[in-house]
Amino acid sequence: MADADTSGLEEELWLLDRMRVPEGFKAEIVEGAVVVSPQRKTHWKIIELVLLQLKERYGRRASTLSDVLLALPGEGNGFAPDLLKLSATAEAEGVEDRWTYRDVEFVLEVISRETGDNDYGRKRKAYALAGIPVYLIADPYTGKCHAFGRPDGEAYDSELTVKFGEDLDLSPLGMELRLETDDFPRD
Repeated sequence: MADADTSGLEEELWLLDRMRVPEGFKAEIVEGAVVVSPQRKTHWKIIELVLLQLKERYGRRASTLSDVLLALPGEGNGFAPDLLKLSATAEAEGVEDRWTYRDVEFVLEVISRETGDNDYGRKRKAYALAGIPVYLIADPYTGKCHAFGRPDGEAYDSELTVKFGEDLDLSPLGMELRLETDDFPRD
């Protein structure tokens, strides 16, 4: 797992925390640029379905977060993942009481048409560099889920892809979870 310095982002994250973002949108920093993306009904429904399955599998006290800023290694990366699962021993750090990428076990990003390239490209690279064990992309436009595991540098060694409606077994990636995708809506 990468042990990169993310302290240079603190001022930008502090400002982003205080930025007025219109309701229904989220803001994050991707390679130094502020990106604002819409949160649609389809988007939230997929997040909710994954969250419920995470809670069912790991218990209602499992540490899960949505749209919380997370500093990541790389040039100017402060992401607000659609959903993440933290380790049981995770503790917030620093003056701003932020979570560290070192404690993240799972990340879900649901594709927005306007920012999908970030999820498939820049974010995938940053999550791998951070050593996030499992990164899941749910794409309501193609009707597919892409799961990445076994981070190695700036890439993942393993990828699983299923169509919405098929179960996604994440155990080959090191996470004991079988996601049912049959209720995932499409755009």
